Amino acid sequence: MNSLERFIDEKEGFSLLKPSNWNKVDKAGATVLFEDPDVRSNNIGVVVNPVRISSLKDFGTSQDVANKLLQAERKKPSTNDVRLIRIEERAIHGDIPLYELEYTLDSSRGIKRVFSAVTVASKKLYLLNISYSDSPDNPLLPNAQMRLEQVLDSFDVLN
Repeated sequence: MNSLERFIDEKEGFSLLKPSNWNKVDKAGATVLFEDPDVRSNNIGVVVNPVRISSLKDFGTSQDVANKLLQAERKKPSTNDVRLIRIEERAIHGDIPLYELEYTLDSSRGIKRVFSAVTVASKKLYLLNISYSDSPDNPLLPNAQMRLEQVLDSFDVLN
């Protein structure tokens, strides 16, 4: 995985680091999507949608959000299994809660490691999803995992 570079979407109000060699592609429903040129199913996507709530805490705890996200994954016909690895909470800009999740997804398209970040700011729901191959015959290597965690930790909304 190459070096990371900052991507800023001033219109939707977020920024993140992304691998410098990953390509921006168009996909219906995604605000932005970057694909690994070598393995196109490895990707980083952000979806921004308006919401009525003003804080992620109004939606629920980090465990509530994790349960809802995993439940949505389980409902997809292609899903065989979903397993939560970890949940973390952090604050951005001092007091805006952001939840980070990591889970494995076993689907008809293979086994993936998924890193997600979710927050609400300015009446918008921000969802970052990082999806990367992680099968027994092609496991997620520690260096790649570290880079993906850097991308996850870099996700931020603009003031």
